Amino acid sequence: MNKQKIIILFTVFVDVLGFGIVIPILPFYLGEFGAKPLTITLLFSTFSFFAFLSSPFLGALSDRIGRRRVLMASIFSTALGWFVFASAVSIPMLFLGRIIDGIAAGNFTTAQSYLVDISKSDKERTSNLGILGATFGIGFMVGPLIGGLLSTVSHAFPFYFAGGMALLNGIFALFMLPETNTNLNTEKLKYDPFLPLTRAYKSEKLRPIFIVWFIFSISFVVMQSVFALYAQIEFGYNAFQVGMFFTIIGVVVAFNQTVLLKRFWLRRFSEPQLQKIMMLILFIGVVLLGMPSMIFFFMALPFLGTGQAVLRVVIASRAAGYAEATTKGEIMGITGSIMSMAMVFGPICAGFLFEYHHTAPFITASVLLLAGFFYSKSEK
Repeated sequence: MNKQKIIILFTVFVDVLGFGIVIPILPFYLGEFGAKPLTITLLFSTFSFFAFLSSPFLGALSDRIGRRRVLMASIFSTALGWFVFASAVSIPMLFLGRIIDGIAAGNFTTAQSYLVDISKSDKERTSNLGILGATFGIGFMVGPLIGGLLSTVSHAFPFYFAGGMALLNGIFALFMLPETNTNLNTEKLKYDPFLPLTRAYKSEKLRPIFIVWFIFSISFVVMQSVFALYAQIEFGYNAFQVGMFFTIIGVVVAFNQTVLLKRFWLRRFSEPQLQKIMMLILFIGVVLLGMPSMIFFFMALPFLGTGQAVLRVVIASRAAGYAEATTKGEIMGITGSIMSMAMVFGPICAGFLFEYHHTAPFITASVLLLAGFFYSKSEK
């Protein structure tokens, strides 16, 4: 594996590491500030709102000025955001840290575009995106584990660690990451976060893909936003135990994307078929999770890991395959933008639904996934 790919994968790993750290620890960290559950979900939404604004812009910008410059700015801003968040002395300062990180949320989509740039065939593109997804899974696996262990020092310490890792990553990338975008887009860049979405919706080929991606995103975010609270209130699990559950899901994600994706899923099924299958698998997982039973809770974890692992890669690969050479960064940015939009509204909805009934978010997510499955079946 060349050094370019290693740096890109490390960039995604650090990004997801911080994300993996924050999810299980956030309810306990914010408890020190006297925050209520709705405040926790609003914090998720704030990050996502600014990520929604920045992701398509940064993706399109990387088409025009190159991947390297955008990655540099995003990585160092991520480090700053984590340091502000970790050193917060008030709830507004916590929000400021997440805003800074949200503005820098072009890391993942630009990294996707970078790997697409260096791919020499469709199969290599899908394989590279699979490796990227596996790195996502490993970061999501290790992040909660590291967060749980470091939280024994203090609930803020894991976030200092995430900031330090991002800073180190930025230094490595600064000296070792070359530019790969040789098809610079010369069109004038106009900032409108909704314009790329409008363009994608008008595309007959891209529209079905992005509709499924949005359904997956909103249902996954609704479920994930209250996962830690649900495990804490319904079963009495602590931060370290919740972190271990996310680690288990991360193991399943990594196994699917490093072993099963290439050796089983892509050999036996086409990408459109996998899209349908994974929507159904996710539906089963969320239904099991929403049943207030510890047995069903544990049974849900492999379904959740498998479904998201394969579906993320398949949709990213299909979207990149339909994109023009000069707009691949923008299309990858759109996938991030759709996820960010879902993460703006999803946590807020999840917070209100959770206050109504602890299982209501999971019922809602399962209905959405079932709708996504039937929509995928009708796709031609």
